Amino acid sequence: MSLPRVLVTGGTGFVGARLVRLLVERGYAVKVLARASSSRRALVGVDPARVEVVEGDVTIGHTVYRALAGCERLFHVAAEFKLWDRHPSKILDASIVGTRETLEAAKRRGIEKIVVTSSTAAVGATREATAMAETFAFNRQASAPYIVGKWKAEQIALDLARGGMPIVVVNPSTIMGPGDYKPTPSGNLILTYLKWKLPIGVPWSAGGFSIVDVDDVALGHVLAMEKGRIGERYILGGHNLTVEQLFTALSEMTGLPGPGFRAPPALVALAGAVSELGASITGKTPQLTYKFARDYVGSFVWVSSEKAERELGFSARPFRQTLLRAVRFFLANGYVPDKFARRIRFDLRASA
Repeated sequence: MSLPRVLVTGGTGFVGARLVRLLVERGYAVKVLARASSSRRALVGVDPARVEVVEGDVTIGHTVYRALAGCERLFHVAAEFKLWDRHPSKILDASIVGTRETLEAAKRRGIEKIVVTSSTAAVGATREATAMAETFAFNRQASAPYIVGKWKAEQIALDLARGGMPIVVVNPSTIMGPGDYKPTPSGNLILTYLKWKLPIGVPWSAGGFSIVDVDDVALGHVLAMEKGRIGERYILGGHNLTVEQLFTALSEMTGLPGPGFRAPPALVALAGAVSELGASITGKTPQLTYKFARDYVGSFVWVSSEKAERELGFSARPFRQTLLRAVRFFLANGYVPDKFARRIRFDLRASA
């Protein structure tokens, strides 16, 4: 019995490309929707006989409709994962318009099952160090464009599911690991640490997040397609850490300095505002934005994956393995200049 043919939007991106590789390994025939300008680097080495790349844009419905020809299933992964743009509508449209147009095209094609990639960004955040589940009431409606876009896109998907479309939503937490070619803001956090120039450690702030491996997230998508209940959300989380614990773990495995001074939230928010102002002048992406710092510094995006574990069989590997895989990827692909790379002395015992 042959497996259904699937379309993956965003299949040249971080999560999408790892999902494509996994689908091919499992025997699926895969189509990838990608913009003409998108790099195909993340798909190098994938059997071209098993993957067809179709040019299109998720915000242009007829290109998605064309790409869906011959497909029975859809993974809608595409989004603009960035915290700032001179034109915020680019980030918002990629999520909101892209989800609406893609799902309407899928409806016209009669796709039998759809998995939509949301994020724990659409779950919310709390000042308490407690894990949120899928039922947590979202509370960041006026946050950074990426956060708001993900939340609104998820509402579109869930509304259509309530109307009868065969949609399952997955909410990955902070994703790290190999294949982050862009790199994403999550990957840049690791790169900031690896390329830190001062003799003292990287400043850190209160709060924390959940780290999950990109390949565990890819498998979570497949499990959601195979076992997920229509109209349900599934958090694909990993291990809940404080920011201090993240930098401590990186220090223990690389031999680089541990966490530096603890920065007050107000100071971080001010730094975000200054970074944004500089970005508006230079056009370069800031390390931090005011809204993101205001809403997340000192907050926790800790989550529980109990529902996905129980219903899908989802699991996450140890977070230190994920960090090690990410660090090695960035080193192997030239993201860390030699003068910084030479300082690293791996302690594999700290990665277990």
